[in-house]
Amino acid sequence: MTLEDIDESDRADRVAEFKRAIEAIALVSHDPVPHELLAQLLEQPTTLIETWCDELARDYEAERHGFELVRVAGGIRYQTVADLAPYVERFLLHDQRARLSGAALDTLAIVAYKQPISRAQVAAIRGVDPDGVLRTLQARGYIDEVGRDDGPGQAVLFGTTDAFLEKLGLESLDDLPPITEFIPGPDVIEALEHGLRVTPEIDVTTAPAAMTEEAPATDGAHAADELQSE
Repeated sequence: MTLEDIDESDRADRVAEFKRAIEAIALVSHDPVPHELLAQLLEQPTTLIETWCDELARDYEAERHGFELVRVAGGIRYQTVADLAPYVERFLLHDQRARLSGAALDTLAIVAYKQPISRAQVAAIRGVDPDGVLRTLQARGYIDEVGRDDGPGQAVLFGTTDAFLEKLGLESLDDLPPITEFIPGPDVIEALEHGLRVTPEIDVTTAPAAMTEEAPATDGAHAADELQSE
């Protein structure tokens, strides 16, 4: 239904609704939204879509919002206004400097050396639920879903990304340090086992009295004594 088919009293409300729809679609889209696509979704002429987008852009500018609606690559998208760039850059740099937790680093190492690996396999190695950590690593762009397991349930398999290699300055996963370099040698393991070994202590003062008394002579011993006395 076009605006020409709508009663004059309801037209303003419908236009406001269409503009809100344009805002919602542009907000959730990662790429610029073409006017032609908006026209198809709203079932309105492309010329009207362009007019409403221009009106929205002017309203944002007049109200001095921190964002604007601009025409880019044949479509529209939201972006921050230029004069607020220093604050946006400060936020982005702060996010980049945020350090990964120890749990995140452990999980990232497991994924790097055991990929492709499922969530359940990571949990089995670490002994804790890795869901939150995996989401953090995926949000940072260090890991991503790389496939599905062939077994029951077809669990999601995770692997590292190019961003992971770039952060570490590696050309490929083959350049990762051999994991054997992080495994303790036999002498270290022996020292650890010796330190953890518990030697039982026996309190001789509480030994049974029978153990401290002289054992009675056997019949054979008595017979030997009698032969010697004869």
